[in-house]
Amino acid sequence: MPVIRILRRTPLPATEAWHRLTDWERHGARVPLTRTVITTAPPTRVGTRFTARTGVAGVTFDDPMEVTLWRPPTEGGAGTVRLEKLGGVVRGWARIEVHPLPTGGAEVRWHEELRVRGLPRTLDPAVAAAGRRLFARVIDSLLRDGARSRDEGSAA
Repeated sequence: MPVIRILRRTPLPATEAWHRLTDWERHGARVPLTRTVITTAPPTRVGTRFTARTGVAGVTFDDPMEVTLWRPPTEGGAGTVRLEKLGGVVRGWARIEVHPLPTGGAEVRWHEELRVRGLPRTLDPAVAAAGRRLFARVIDSLLRDGARSRDEGSAA
């Protein structure tokens, strides 16, 4: 399964970084040809479901997800959200952690494992590299602050 790990630091407080990173509709707005459709009532919590729908000219691909862990950051404590990918084509999970830093700001840790049905495992490194680039761009855009950043990654 391709493994994607991304680490970012931001001067934003952990709670603000959390709100930006868990605004699912904003995620879709940052991926080309994609929009996010939330299918459960707000607020986000365990059981929230949404679909990232990508496509053009009537040809679409759906990536449905469900929140299985929802623990927003607290004063001085980290926040964690875990998403399960429920689609027929893309399966796996993602975990986003937002840790407050003692010097101010926050550290974002994104860890995702996914499997694309029909692709041979020999393409896992390419899938991981493409996912790392895409998700890093989404994170950077959501945080929008020019913070120091560092990618970590491996493909399994």
